[in-house]
Amino acid sequence: QVQLVESGGGLVQAGGSLRLSCAASGRTFSTYTMGWFRQAPGKEREFVAAIRWSGGSLYYADSVKGRFTISSDNAKNTVYLQMNSLKPEDTAVYYCYQDLVGSRSWGQGTQVTVSS
Repeated sequence: QVQLVESGGGLVQAGGSLRLSCAASGRTFSTYTMGWFRQAPGKEREFVAAIRWSGGSLYYADSVKGRFTISSDNAKNTVYLQMNSLKPEDTAVYYCYQDLVGSRSWGQGTQVTVSS
C-alpha cells in the first residue's frame, strides 16, 4: 500500500505563485513515476506534470510549460510542483499520483484557487 499526502494549496491572485508538495509513504521502493493531475469543476481530470523517478525525465502539459516546474527529493519520496505566473484557469483540485509497475495510487487532492 502507498499513501500520498499533498500540501501547499490555497488562494492566490493571478500572477502569483504556489508550491505543492506530495509525500509518499508505504511501498515506495519500486516507484516508476510521480506527478500531478488536476480537475476543475465540471471538467475531466487532466495531466499537469510528471517526473520519472529513475533518470529524472520531466513531462509537462502544454498549458503549464514555462510556468510550472516539477521536481523531486527521492530520499524523502516527495515530489514538488512549483507553480508560477498562475492564471484563473489554473483553478482546480490538484491530485498527486504515483506509478508503480502495474498500479497507480492517488492522493486526496489539494485545492488551488487563482483569483483574477
